[in-house]
Amino acid sequence: MSGPQVIVLAKAPVPGRVKTRLCPPCTPAQAALVAAAALADTLDVVAASRAGRRILAVDGAFEAPPGWEVMPQRGESLGARLAHAFADSDRPGTATVLVGMDTPQLSARDLDETFRRLAAPHGPGAVLGPAADGGWWALGLRDSRHASVLAGIATSTARTGADTWEALRRRGLRVAALRRLTDVDTADDARAVAALCPVASRFPAAVAAHVPAGSHAPAAVPAGRGSGR
Repeated sequence: MSGPQVIVLAKAPVPGRVKTRLCPPCTPAQAALVAAAALADTLDVVAASRAGRRILAVDGAFEAPPGWEVMPQRGESLGARLAHAFADSDRPGTATVLVGMDTPQLSARDLDETFRRLAAPHGPGAVLGPAADGGWWALGLRDSRHASVLAGIATSTARTGADTWEALRRRGLRVAALRRLTDVDTADDARAVAALCPVASRFPAAVAAHVPAGSHAPAAVPAGRGSGR
């Protein structure tokens, strides 16, 4: 098996198209700035990991940093976009890990641990990082062809993570769990996640500057694996 590759599934941080559940209390422009910081921190973390190939699967126009391949997303549903991202970047014999831009508290250590598990001679065929809302924040596969199951799984539900786990098991894969993380969907999520990020990273500064203090987001709606929604 050759060196692992990482896909970051993301939306270009355009006001009105990203992080809409931050509004209110944020304006669309503020939400886009928060999203841009989350994406930038995520790209930095992947670059600091042992990933051999870095791919940004983006919805919209976005200029990635040097060292990144940019690939347009395709598919109508989020599940289809996830499945196509794996298929379009597939390299036989190469493990692939996909993450989104909603967990800027992600660390290079998280990714390297995922790579280690996938490379272990008797390790799992898949690793899944559960999200606190019932979705998932990372999916790693030894063989990207198994990602075809994602197109048939409902996203943005409290069962998205469990349904993904079960679908992978039905394909005969042994699945291992990563640590649980919180996705950034609401203003309260943003504040909680910002407290877990390195102090010098972009996301805590963006939250402090652009998420109005003392405001609370509307009641959260269960969400699955996001792409910067």
